[in-house]
Amino acid sequence: MAESALDNVATVHVEKKASKLAAFAKFRELGLLIFIILLCIFVQTRNSSFLTIGNLTDMITNTAILSILALGMMLVIITRGIDLSIGSTLALSGMIVAQTVSVYQGLHPIVAILIGIGIGLVCGVTIGFFVSKIGVLPIIATLAMMNIFRGLTFTVSNGQWVSSYQMPDSFVSIATSKILGINTLVFIAIVIYIIGFYFVNHTRTGRQIYAVGSNPESAKVSGINQTKILLMVYSIMGGLAGLSGVLWVAKFASAQGDTAAGYELTVIAACILGGVSIAGGSGKISGVILGAILLGILNNSLPLMNVSPFWQMAIQGSIILFAVILNALVKRGVERNNLLRRKI
Repeated sequence: MAESALDNVATVHVEKKASKLAAFAKFRELGLLIFIILLCIFVQTRNSSFLTIGNLTDMITNTAILSILALGMMLVIITRGIDLSIGSTLALSGMIVAQTVSVYQGLHPIVAILIGIGIGLVCGVTIGFFVSKIGVLPIIATLAMMNIFRGLTFTVSNGQWVSSYQMPDSFVSIATSKILGINTLVFIAIVIYIIGFYFVNHTRTGRQIYAVGSNPESAKVSGINQTKILLMVYSIMGGLAGLSGVLWVAKFASAQGDTAAGYELTVIAACILGGVSIAGGSGKISGVILGAILLGILNNSLPLMNVSPFWQMAIQGSIILFAVILNALVKRGVERNNLLRRKI
């Protein structure tokens, strides 16, 4: 009797712990939002210039490109993949477009954007082919293509930069112009997220992406074409990276061979902070947006507080590590909660 009572107490304790973690999973984005608000208040107390209109506008603009890339990376990670080549794809797209507009000064900015997206799509389809058709592990395929795309960037540029004075004002103005009173970069990011939200939550293909990441075997038995899904998500990622290359070059008014080197790690970090499971199968667009915003705030606020660049990296790394641990605990809690429900 005594042992039975102890077992019941232990079971109740496990159930409560699992239920709490499962409940936290439902409101994770709210918790992240509260953390961002508290962080903003703290930074403002340390530097009154943080919440000024000028600084906030600059911060949001800087975060726009990161958020666009994070959306594509979310889709890739949900399918249990990874893309380490996006920084190189961005650089290659940006370099070719910069060279093109420097020669054809009258080229319309929309045409330049389409060229960049096209280059990114070619890169993404290439990676998707190796991953979906050949069966190469995503980390191996994208690591190899990262170096190939970066090498192509240096090859087409001959190691030379394309500077702002070589680009037409109409192209550079992509980053400074406004649409409906909103900065063009931010407007493009908003449009992409609206499309992405509808695609993920209200289309059959969007649900299939989650199914492939949650349980590939079950998805295969259900008749889902995994080859098509994998090829599609890497193509989307490539297209968004190509678009980001054009926006990056327009914003910084220069194209270099080492543009966005290592930026893929920042994009992955934004996804992890936003609650996207590196094991695949779970992730929300709202979380990815908040993850990108949090990184944008950290990149902007730490220099304002005169934090050493070395400590900036350590602080960001610590926050990412905390997010990974929290994601693992939440996932374990959800799994335990589901298991207990099945037993009941």
